[in-house]
Amino acid sequence: MKVSPVAYMDSGVGGLTVAKVALEKLPHENMIYLGDEARLPYGEKTTNEVRQYSAEIGHFFVDQGAKMMVIACNTATAAALSYLRKLLPIPVIGVIEPGSMAAVKKTKNKKIGVIATRGTVASHSYRDTIQKIDPSIEVKEVACPTFIPLVESGKYHSKDAQAKVQEGLKPFQNSGIDTLILGCTHFPIIADLIDNVMGPDVTLVNPGYETVNAVERELKDTDHLANVAHPNAQFYTTADVKRFDEVGKQWLHTDIDAKLIPVKQLEKY
Repeated sequence: MKVSPVAYMDSGVGGLTVAKVALEKLPHENMIYLGDEARLPYGEKTTNEVRQYSAEIGHFFVDQGAKMMVIACNTATAAALSYLRKLLPIPVIGVIEPGSMAAVKKTKNKKIGVIATRGTVASHSYRDTIQKIDPSIEVKEVACPTFIPLVESGKYHSKDAQAKVQEGLKPFQNSGIDTLILGCTHFPIIADLIDNVMGPDVTLVNPGYETVNAVERELKDTDHLANVAHPNAQFYTTADVKRFDEVGKQWLHTDIDAKLIPVKQLEKY
């Protein structure tokens, strides 16, 4: 069981921001990663649809012998975390609670911003989680759906990328926030562009770091922490393997060599 892989899911390449932290912090763990690019963006789907997609991927991970599932997707965490914890025979960890806790620790003026998909914003999962920790904190949530195709296309180094990010962050002008949660795992890939717009007075929070800390704690607490000498990382996508490999290599700085898993195969689960 210790050498069984930890499995990470996302709607696309965004969850690689969490996988990158895991590869650095948990270098002796085997890994499975699945990006469901054929059905993205999850943020524009219904809660029931996202829950169904997440369940199919969860069953696939169990079939692959995973010892834990990490929902490296904020929209799927909001829609399916509680459901998957009841459904699957393995531990399931999401990104919202760890990210919220990190933001609460960092804010000094108790004004926190959240950028996410429409689905995550509509769920108010970050607001509710943060205010459960500290009811006095003010939370401003903004949907930035245009950021996801920017990342998925790999064109976030283009000339108009900064302009698109600036436009998406306009609602935060004069908001007074001192902390901004990157509430979609795609967004840390363009963190430099976001930081340029928000300025030095706003601290960006990447929930991926705290999520991997939670994974490590769970593995230690259950005595499932591995020490594999030459761990294996296997990547899957439901869409364009070549493009997934190209974008993934940009972020992870290593060859991905992903395998295609058709949506029809997932639907069998």
